[in-house]
Amino acid sequence: MELSDANLQTLTEYLKKTLDPDPAIRRPAEKFLESVEGNQNYPLLLLTLLEKSQDNVIKVCASVTFKNYIKRNWRIVEDEPNKICEADRVAIKANIVHLMLSSPEQIQKQLSDAISIIGREDFPQKWPDLLTEMVNRFQSGDFHVINGVLRTAHSLFKRYRHEFKSNELWTEIKLVLDAFALPLTNLFKATIELCSTHANDASALRILFSSLILISKLFYSLNFQGLLSSLYKRTCIGSHMRETKGLKYQTLKGDLPEFFEDNMETWMNNFHTLLTLDNKLLQTDDEEEAGLLELLKSQICDNAALYAQKYDEEFQRYLPRFVTAIWNLLVTTGQEVKYDLLVSNAIQFLASVCERPHYKNLFEDQNTLTSICEKVIVPNMEFRAADEEAFEDNSEEYIRRDLEGSDIDTRRRAACDLVRGLCKFFEGPVTGIFSGYVNSMLQEYAKNPSVNWKHKDAAIYLVTSLASKAQTQKHGITQANELVNLTEFFVNHILPDLKSANVNEFPVLKADGIKYIMIFRNQVPKEHLLVSIPLLINHLQAESIVVHTYAAHALERLFTMRGPNNATLFTAAEIAPFVEILLTNLFKALTLPGSSENEYIMKAIMRSFSLLQEAIIPYIPTLITQLTQKLLAVSKNPSKPHFNHYMFEAICLSIRITCKANPAAVVNFEEALFLVFTEILQNDVQEFIPYVFQVMSLLLETHKNDIPSSYMALFPHLLQPVLWERTGNIPALVRLLQAFLERGSNTIASAAADKIPGLLGVFQKLIASKANDHQGFYLLNSIIEHMPPESVDQYRKQIFILLFQRLQNSKTTKFIKSFLVFINLYCIKYGALALQEIFDGIQPKMFGMVLEKIIIPEIQKVSGNVEKKICAVGITKLLTECPPMMDTEYTKLWTPLLQSLIGLFELPEDDTIPDEEHFIDIEDTPGYQTAFSQLAFAGKKEHDPVGQMVNNPKIHLAQSLHKLSTACPGRVPSMVSTSLNAEALQYLQGYLQAASVTLL
Repeated sequence: MELSDANLQTLTEYLKKTLDPDPAIRRPAEKFLESVEGNQNYPLLLLTLLEKSQDNVIKVCASVTFKNYIKRNWRIVEDEPNKICEADRVAIKANIVHLMLSSPEQIQKQLSDAISIIGREDFPQKWPDLLTEMVNRFQSGDFHVINGVLRTAHSLFKRYRHEFKSNELWTEIKLVLDAFALPLTNLFKATIELCSTHANDASALRILFSSLILISKLFYSLNFQGLLSSLYKRTCIGSHMRETKGLKYQTLKGDLPEFFEDNMETWMNNFHTLLTLDNKLLQTDDEEEAGLLELLKSQICDNAALYAQKYDEEFQRYLPRFVTAIWNLLVTTGQEVKYDLLVSNAIQFLASVCERPHYKNLFEDQNTLTSICEKVIVPNMEFRAADEEAFEDNSEEYIRRDLEGSDIDTRRRAACDLVRGLCKFFEGPVTGIFSGYVNSMLQEYAKNPSVNWKHKDAAIYLVTSLASKAQTQKHGITQANELVNLTEFFVNHILPDLKSANVNEFPVLKADGIKYIMIFRNQVPKEHLLVSIPLLINHLQAESIVVHTYAAHALERLFTMRGPNNATLFTAAEIAPFVEILLTNLFKALTLPGSSENEYIMKAIMRSFSLLQEAIIPYIPTLITQLTQKLLAVSKNPSKPHFNHYMFEAICLSIRITCKANPAAVVNFEEALFLVFTEILQNDVQEFIPYVFQVMSLLLETHKNDIPSSYMALFPHLLQPVLWERTGNIPALVRLLQAFLERGSNTIASAAADKIPGLLGVFQKLIASKANDHQGFYLLNSIIEHMPPESVDQYRKQIFILLFQRLQNSKTTKFIKSFLVFINLYCIKYGALALQEIFDGIQPKMFGMVLEKIIIPEIQKVSGNVEKKICAVGITKLLTECPPMMDTEYTKLWTPLLQSLIGLFELPEDDTIPDEEHFIDIEDTPGYQTAFSQLAFAGKKEHDPVGQMVNNPKIHLAQSLHKLSTACPGRVPSMVSTSLNAEALQYLQGYLQAASVTLL
């Protein structure tokens, strides 16, 4: 595409159409832009529009389109073509910073995001001048430009907060600090001075405080990791990296960066001043949206907490001033929602301080503890009007915060963390003080429950905070405060609420009670939990979305609990009295307003099926109808991925459980599901296609005889290249093709022989990709194992040539492991002599090279019991059923091959991976068995292709060697005794003894 006015005009027209609400106009325009985005100059045309277009709507649309284009295409993926030509990449990096800084804020944000996406891939190695260009803009004095730089820098550097420690990361951070820390500090000081100068100018203060917020965020990012002190003390970074290369990154501790240690006075004094600042011009009337002053103080609390946790020694002299300032801030800040983040971060600061042994003395006094409880913890545990509104009107967000741990910034979560922090050193006194408050709250509730229910809510939350020492989402509380009697509280204060006949009364307290069961399920005795199960089933009918969601989630968590011998705590027999009402209420709950795609309910359905097994069979005809109706409905617009996943899992469980008892029932499932599946495939519902293929694999594998004609009609379509372009389809498609090969290889060979080249074409495509080569081997192994030999005879040599080409051009550990499994499976299927002949048929003496360069040195890398067994049986055949191994130049490799096989049996797996392979984004467990199991309950059963032939591969080796020695007396003992090392020889004698055979 040329950078011409005509192309700019065309692009403008199509961008306009992408904003049209009419899908008939919008979608073709989107498709057109997708079709041309691979052309050279396309991204430059978008950037040119940002400069030349007079229409602001088009400029914003172009900036968003450009950002999304960069997000999709900038990363260069191995084995895939470069989607942006090098000339465009260079031009983008040369112009984007200037363009971003000269654009209006709305566009500036989009381009800033684009710069950070490019920076994640290219900075610093491929974009070394980015920092210099950004820092130079600080001199402009224009805070629109300065804030653009700060916003971009924040977007670029915030990844330092969550990346794993490594020498490479620290080296990059040091480079950033050397170029950026001093200009940032100077800008910080200058901005503080300008705030004093413009103290009475509201509009100027708003711009300046926006800068201070970004500067404070950058301070946090640049200090988060710390640095190895040796990075500062050495002039040769390379020598440092060589010295520390063998260390585990997790053991490396970062020190406070030297620059910030030297300039701590400047930063901390100004942070303290800003924390105590109260300028009326920056206060807002909005009760929900945090203003600039609140956001700045929130970030400063975060920064202070970071220093208190990570750099406590250096921060110690500043700490008392910050504790005082933040305490005063907490006791003077109101209950409005706009202060939530500030209060949360302030409390988190106190929590991080009270956990450190250095600061223990600050909290030892009983009056201090009482004051913290009374003035900070209890007020911030109250259920406010805003919380009640969220509970009723924004239940999805309420559940996400409360159940899924995204409540990190809430007052309640922070107060809970502070209680836990205080209990670390003062468990007895804190428990005593809070117990008094709990009793007082419960007494207030008892006086007038309908009015004072919030007192009980706070009491339950306080007990939960007090008792929870350690908690995981998967297991609930794993460590509890022994001073709190959790069972007594459950019996006296939780069960009565849940036993109430009216499931819609006091919904918040019902939700609290159900959550208590979830959290303390490991502490409450089983008999009490069993009593609660019918109560939870009853609450599935509650009108409140939160209550019936919590009930479903609690049941699902209880059904996954482990009892003795690692079995489920609750048996199907114990739940049997409730089966019908459980299933009825779960499916009814999906019809309640707001819960038609409730993932917790669907997960509970799946878990109930899994626990109850055969007990659900009488209900399956009705339930599978409801599930397929739901599948058809959500396939129109898939928007809840977790719900969809659990729905497919439930379908798979229905099939597995029913067909295990009655395999003929598979036909009923096919009748129920195939119409919906056909619609999904025809409408190309991308999110569901991999699921459909997995369920079809499960159905096909249930057929014991040949492949039904309905499946054979689909077979040619599965080989179409377009399906294999989507990486998400690949594991599911390979699994489905494996099912075809296992169930109907003879049918394919006779009725679809013309499709075998297509099948091998799929293998060829997969084998060329480092990310998907193991999937190619899964498919190839199934072809070799199941297809009639004559149907693939003409293709065998070409298969090996392709594999050798890949070995030569791009050898990886994963490929070698898969290759070793394949050639040994081939040896088992076609014979050792056939393997030797095909190698030497490609190139003379190649068989010896493969033995010497690949099999003998690399066999130790093979992992997985089935994979190792295949290799053991294959190598045994090479040793004992391949005449050239005994009578040609290959004979010298016989003993090393035997030694390598004994090593495979006895030595630890060689799991070393060359350095350059550590960062290949691939599956880690290749081999014979398809590891992909996106749907757990559609999982492929482990298949052992040599299971019927060989039970114990060591005994098999001994017996095979005995047979060989019988055929050529004296030779085998001689070869073994003269060349095998002593340890291997001892192991071999053990195998012979166990097999009750000798070498003749």
